[in-house]
Amino acid sequence: MAADTIADPPAGAPARQRLHAPIATLDADALDPDEIAATLRFAAAARSANTRLAYAADWAHFVTWCAERGASPLPCPPGLMAGYLAALAASGLRASTIGRRAAGVAHVHRMNGHTPPTASEAVRAVLRGIRHSLGTAPSPKAPATHDVIARMIAACPTTSLIGLRDRAMIVLGFAGAFRRSELLALEVADLVEVPDGLRVAIRRSKTDQEGAGQEVAIPRGYHLRPVETLQGWLAAAAISAGPVFRPVGKGGRIGTTALGDDGFVRALKRRAAACGLDPAAFSGHSLRAGFLTSAAESGADALKMAEVSRHRSLDVLRGYVRRGNLFKSHAGAGFL
Repeated sequence: MAADTIADPPAGAPARQRLHAPIATLDADALDPDEIAATLRFAAAARSANTRLAYAADWAHFVTWCAERGASPLPCPPGLMAGYLAALAASGLRASTIGRRAAGVAHVHRMNGHTPPTASEAVRAVLRGIRHSLGTAPSPKAPATHDVIARMIAACPTTSLIGLRDRAMIVLGFAGAFRRSELLALEVADLVEVPDGLRVAIRRSKTDQEGAGQEVAIPRGYHLRPVETLQGWLAAAAISAGPVFRPVGKGGRIGTTALGDDGFVRALKRRAAACGLDPAAFSGHSLRAGFLTSAAESGADALKMAEVSRHRSLDVLRGYVRRGNLFKSHAGAGFL
């Protein structure tokens, strides 16, 4: 069941209970099916597609767990939820994953007009205990810093379309500190060439769900040359409109749709392996993290980094700056 799909009401329940919780006060009997469907579509669009998919997977897992125990998932009593969370912890999941699954279950409850079990102090206590027991330190993938990027693109053959695409995708993703979803959503119309490089429009992002739009400057560069590399791919693939990065099939056939998440991650890992790096150490976030790490190590301040990464809070960026400066002017440098 999708996270934004409303559970069927009990037999005899009024039709309006089928509605999304925020509009449950409307009289559904006065609306035709098309009006109801349109209302639910807008309500579902309140969250990003990735969040909806994650919540749908979390809810499906919870439903299966309840079915194995002959329990009803909706509404879920606090005691059942506490047991579910404890079972997740015992299975070896990280505290962050358990917290997200709890959020997914809570979301479906709210959308169906129920008080989420996570509102219970007993459930909150279990979540706190899980965080204290398992710890909350993230297990980040390796950042693809500028030297790593140079090695990766050197491993991309310039004689094949896949090599040219991977080369351009890796360099541009790094240069713009793009999130994976932002990079793969780029279209040719989003790129405007100016004397100093490219102005790249980001139509929608994780921190801009309402689509106000953001813009990133991509310098021409002297080392990685992101603009030249991107233009080489577009020219070789004869792409003048539509998605910038696309699948490349047998015989060099260029697809018409945007490359998917899996294709992007496979390309990144393929190039990491080709230059002797461990592909398991890299993920879709490695390019963004690599830019920020490289910027901090080169002495950039958090505000200038934020102009590229578009972080709303500087707290995350200060962490990169601190790590980049750990050994600079070290207190023990003069006597250790």
